[in-house]
Amino acid sequence: MIKKAITAGIVAIMLNATAQAQPSKLTSYVNPFIGSKDHGHVFVGANVPFGAVQLGPTQIGRGWDKFNGWDWCSGYNYISEEILGFTHTHLSGTGIGDLNDVMIVPADGPLQLYPMQFNKPNTGYGSLFSKKSEICHPGYYQVHLDKYDVEAKLTATERVGIHQYHYNKTDNAHIFVDLGFAMNWDKPVKTFIKKVNDTTFTGYRFSTGWAKDQRLYFAIRTSQPITKAEFYSDSTLQNAIQVEGLHAKAALYFDAAHHPDIMLKVAISPVSEENALANMKAEAPSGNFNTYHNKAEHAWEKTLAGVEIETNNKADREIFYTSLYHMCLGPTLFNDANNDYRGTNKEVYRKVDFKNYTTMSLWDIYRAWSPFMTIMHPDLVKNIVKSMLAIYQQQGRLPVWPLVGSETDCMVGNPAIIIIADAFGKGLIDPKQYEEIYAAMKHTAMRDSSGLQYLNKLSYIPAASMHESVAWAMEYAIADAGIAKMALALGKKSDAEYFTKRSQLYKLYYDKQTGFFNGRLANGQFHRPFDPIYSAPETSDYTEGNAWQYLFLAPHDVHGLIDLLGGQKTFKKRLDSLFTISSELRAGTAPDIAGLIGQYAHGNEPSHHITYLYNYIGEPWKTADRVREVIDKFYTTNTDGLPGNEDVGQMSAWYAFSALGMYAVNPMEGKYVFGSPLFDKATLHLENGKTFTITAKNNSKKNKYIQQVQLNGKPYPFTYIRHKDITSGGSLVFTMGSVPGKTYGIAPSSRP
Repeated sequence: MIKKAITAGIVAIMLNATAQAQPSKLTSYVNPFIGSKDHGHVFVGANVPFGAVQLGPTQIGRGWDKFNGWDWCSGYNYISEEILGFTHTHLSGTGIGDLNDVMIVPADGPLQLYPMQFNKPNTGYGSLFSKKSEICHPGYYQVHLDKYDVEAKLTATERVGIHQYHYNKTDNAHIFVDLGFAMNWDKPVKTFIKKVNDTTFTGYRFSTGWAKDQRLYFAIRTSQPITKAEFYSDSTLQNAIQVEGLHAKAALYFDAAHHPDIMLKVAISPVSEENALANMKAEAPSGNFNTYHNKAEHAWEKTLAGVEIETNNKADREIFYTSLYHMCLGPTLFNDANNDYRGTNKEVYRKVDFKNYTTMSLWDIYRAWSPFMTIMHPDLVKNIVKSMLAIYQQQGRLPVWPLVGSETDCMVGNPAIIIIADAFGKGLIDPKQYEEIYAAMKHTAMRDSSGLQYLNKLSYIPAASMHESVAWAMEYAIADAGIAKMALALGKKSDAEYFTKRSQLYKLYYDKQTGFFNGRLANGQFHRPFDPIYSAPETSDYTEGNAWQYLFLAPHDVHGLIDLLGGQKTFKKRLDSLFTISSELRAGTAPDIAGLIGQYAHGNEPSHHITYLYNYIGEPWKTADRVREVIDKFYTTNTDGLPGNEDVGQMSAWYAFSALGMYAVNPMEGKYVFGSPLFDKATLHLENGKTFTITAKNNSKKNKYIQQVQLNGKPYPFTYIRHKDITSGGSLVFTMGSVPGKTYGIAPSSRP
């Protein structure tokens, strides 16, 4: 007996040890609430990677009167304690709001046709809720609506939102559908819903807002019969089984007394009600809520497993996998299961041979998100390039900020060209499309509008002719370098020479008297008086920044910028000063300049590459210092754990890249500049089946300085790695130390 007991005890210990050794699901490390408070503006709810449906709660935006609820751009902010209902499309991390389409409210009691007022749940539909009841992880959202005593659970497929509701109160239980609901930036122009049968309803919602002409079709299917369906035009009950108007609404009643649980499937389509029904049939034909929840979780687990990390720092692990999660919230699919989609010209394109994407914050994501995806999701990048080419064919120019079949023209420059140039350099474009794609890039860059009419003549954009002229010109210069690179590769020498000259036009804005890039008037004079810090939005020469941040915005020509500023010593002095001068921003300065260290603004994308510039002057230890400072100061596990708008993945992409120990300073060069790796080991499982490992020996919070590097077992003297060295598979080993390396990265031959 004693022997058996000892044996049983040993077995129990072994089983327990085995259980502890089993890796947790990577989804368990994701905290979707990070960045949901203050200015992060991230989506909170249920979806699958890059899915068209983002199903989640919608709240009442408020505060910052002149922005009319700016911190609710996604429809959600962690500080709110009310939920109006659940909508099927959201934005994540943007600085402008839109979407929140097809409002579903699981309600009971008296029918209420309009949303509640802030903190007054009895004034309309919607409910207060306790944060203790709110649960969110990848592919799943749950909350208890106090007013209705309804337990709500949400999950999703790519094009179908899945709702599961349990009613504890059954008096007058109903599902309220409000197609007239609109956030502050969006308003309906035509809505429609009809009854198909006792469990199926279809319709559409056309609206205008940031996306000027949005057309969304839907189909709703309930798990139990609807015993009574009422249709309203605004507040007027219709004696019909359908309703069309500006504010179409429907109240769908069911027998909750006998069946308190009801599941809804809501499919969406950019094309038609029929396609919405077909999407439902393709993605959610049968099965209970848990079936779809498990599939969604599996999709996220598979995506997150692309990068496996080893670290004892729980916070770093949580922030990293949450960053990967945020990076997969957009772009979003914009075609149906049969590959139909509606183009920017509003024509329907049938059964195309690519996945069409929208919600592309190109000005933001070209800097880190896109280069990161060329490593981890190259097929996605291929489809994004095809999507942008299709937009060019439909609207006559490459996109700037495409959103659900509309061009918002938000932000500056020609960012699509930068992403395409990077994809071309990395072999992600079909050679059969080279000429067509190059023609699209060249035509877009040679337009006689948006300031390009001046660049076409190899001149500068006069400040009086264009708001934020310096920002426009410097962004154009980056894109022009990409065109020049592709032109040279295709043997178009004259084009290469021309666009190379244009890529250098940013130097015309350098004001030697002030030592900054400054707006120039038509007579050649620079703006006076000049203040490098104060930047009023209505008169600024810069976009989301000031002269200090734009002093370093030439990632395509870092060595040329160093020379322009007076050489390495002067450049070093100016770069040091950026991080050490006062962080004060005076009243009237653009309010979304955020994440300040000195005048370095990590909350805004033009600053994102700057910490890595020390490598170019032989001081990689300063890059390590600044990168770690940014990570420690601005990225946390708190609900306000992002330094600015998430911007559809870019803010998180900076962290993900930097945590691996590198960053794409020039996003078209195919090189990643080293910084300071956070993890003991990271394993990249690439789409081509190969594996690349990044190991940091002697790694710790104190040991943040790279001493030496090995690539595939051999000494590696450079402070950067090439894209092809990663995608070929292999191993990169950093040896870390507590003081700067004596020789690492100092020699000019080792620099980027």
